[in-house]
Amino acid sequence: MEKFKGALVVGFLRLFALLPWRVVQGLGGLIGWLMWKLPTRARSVVRINLAKCFPELDAEAHERLVRRSLRDIGRTLTESACAWIWPAEKSLRLIREVEGMDVLREALDSGAGLVGITSHLGNWEVLNHFYCSHAKPIIFYRPPKLKAVDDLLKKQRVQLGNRVAPSTPEGILSVIKEVKRGGCVGIPADPEPALSAGIFVPYLGTQALTSKFVPSLLARTKARGVFFHAVRLEDGSGYKVILEAAPADIYDPDPQVGVAAMSRVLEGYVRRYPSQYMWSMKRFKKRPEGESRWY
Repeated sequence: MEKFKGALVVGFLRLFALLPWRVVQGLGGLIGWLMWKLPTRARSVVRINLAKCFPELDAEAHERLVRRSLRDIGRTLTESACAWIWPAEKSLRLIREVEGMDVLREALDSGAGLVGITSHLGNWEVLNHFYCSHAKPIIFYRPPKLKAVDDLLKKQRVQLGNRVAPSTPEGILSVIKEVKRGGCVGIPADPEPALSAGIFVPYLGTQALTSKFVPSLLARTKARGVFFHAVRLEDGSGYKVILEAAPADIYDPDPQVGVAAMSRVLEGYVRRYPSQYMWSMKRFKKRPEGESRWY
């Protein structure tokens, strides 16, 4: 059954990749609209997350953001299907603007190592191709449950000569070794970690369990930290890549200081592009002691 599910998912991904770009976006928007209209788990999680993170919104504004967020989530899914199947060069042509390229060049020229930090905002699959077109990083990721999909992603995400590392002890060790050698890595910093691997810091008006991995890696090495995001342009024509040097506080040896600094930067991007965040993630599943569960 798992093989059948995997083959079915990969087949749908290949189908989307055959469609014109505007059709891909239109179908993604339709999928998102259906997730909003129907009593889906995604709609429930998005509503909870947005209500908790943007309590200042009235009921009408909150529901508008729920609808926009689900439509953007749908677009991210179908657009990512193209990034997974297409040759990397085709995805790269969709990048219309780059802000902060000097930050990336300076970090690469330093030879001290580079930790690319991103989150589930915009399209991180296109971002992966952008990063790998300028460096040969190890990209850290959580393997999907379906083996066929994992096999596809491992193949497609290394088109430009980079490597991937799953979120396993072996994968974590390979990332650490690469940074210590002065190499480059890419790490999504917003997935909720295990309690032992994270600490609670302020994030979007609440407390969020956040991984200590990136700040501790920067504090223990000479590597530079750079934030990477690829956000969807308003006209749907493609993406804008934004690069930003990590603030000084993220290098602090005190995990509370470093993680809070990282969280502040990520929060800034989500507030600038609120509908482009993957609000359907159960990002706030673990709560501080004494606080009731959200989901």
